[in-house]
Amino acid sequence: MDNNQDLYCVGCGSKLQTTEKTKAGYLPENTLKKYIESDEQELYCQRCFRLRNYNDIMDVELDDSEFLSILNKISDEDALVVNLIDIFDYNGSVIPGIQRFIGNNKMILVANKEDLLPKSVNRDKLKRWFHRQAQNDGLNPVAEILISAKKNTNLDDLLSLINKYRGNKDVYIVGTTNVGKSTLVNSIISMSSNIKNLVTTSRFPGTTLDRIEIPLDDGAMLIDTPGIIHNYQLAHFLNKKELKEVTPSTEIKPKVYQLRGLQTLFIAGLARIDFIDDIKTSAIVYVDNNLLIHRTKLENADEFYKNHKADILNPPYDPQTLPEMQMFKFKATEKSDVVIAGLGWITIPAGITIKAYAPKGVEITLRKAIV
Repeated sequence: MDNNQDLYCVGCGSKLQTTEKTKAGYLPENTLKKYIESDEQELYCQRCFRLRNYNDIMDVELDDSEFLSILNKISDEDALVVNLIDIFDYNGSVIPGIQRFIGNNKMILVANKEDLLPKSVNRDKLKRWFHRQAQNDGLNPVAEILISAKKNTNLDDLLSLINKYRGNKDVYIVGTTNVGKSTLVNSIISMSSNIKNLVTTSRFPGTTLDRIEIPLDDGAMLIDTPGIIHNYQLAHFLNKKELKEVTPSTEIKPKVYQLRGLQTLFIAGLARIDFIDDIKTSAIVYVDNNLLIHRTKLENADEFYKNHKADILNPPYDPQTLPEMQMFKFKATEKSDVVIAGLGWITIPAGITIKAYAPKGVEITLRKAIV
């Protein structure tokens, strides 16, 4: 789009652009061209168009500073905050310091995508693990709940919690990108006919650049905010096709490996785990079911990666788009998960030392095993 022809969405006020689909103001270039050639007076970005015509909410990304300014505004209001976290990518989706930014407002902590975890994972244990993680991160919610927005699992229970704690207040839904926030809001809207006195209209009176307001029965609003981008998430480095292949959409099937020691596991071309102890051990890998896991001798790992990145080891399909690999070294004092933000985790036994590699900037952490 010519910089001399700045146009703005009449729905949200954002400057229109045709290059970044996940950013505010996006619309397809051919749509903009048709508008310029016609006598149309109103032009909507793709997000506002889908909202007005299909009641479909699309997530829009913000960087940390923009998102934190929105959180600061929430602290000035008397509202209930629903903080959505991806239970499959807890470390990549928790918002550090959110308690400071929301002030004295109450918060419900929601772990989404529980349908991705194997059915063998005991849900009561998972809830206790989630509670401990929240405590460790300084979160102080009034309630915690596991849901699947995609499968509508426990959504009735979540809505009951919202009604219990909101009084007549507005409700803000916050979370990182790819956490399923828009799926949750769309599910709430689609369920509205079966929920007494929650959503009273399928049309929204207006949108702003930083939020979508959905009317509730008492005049308050359910407010969907844009998703924050964490620069340490793997998604930050991938294109749309690669991200789709890396992000699980169905129940994870754990892959178990018996290792002789001095071996390496490659997770596609995105991560590498070196088992540097010369002892027999095991590892369980929890990533998208379709990602290639390749095992090789540690002594051959460097050469194998050099020869096969973007070949056998894909995604990414263009390794030049990724920063160089950064190494983290861990020794597990108990059964632990090596967590690669946005990709998944590898469970290792107590007493094992590993070196873990991911693109520089992607966070790798060690935690007590979730399973």
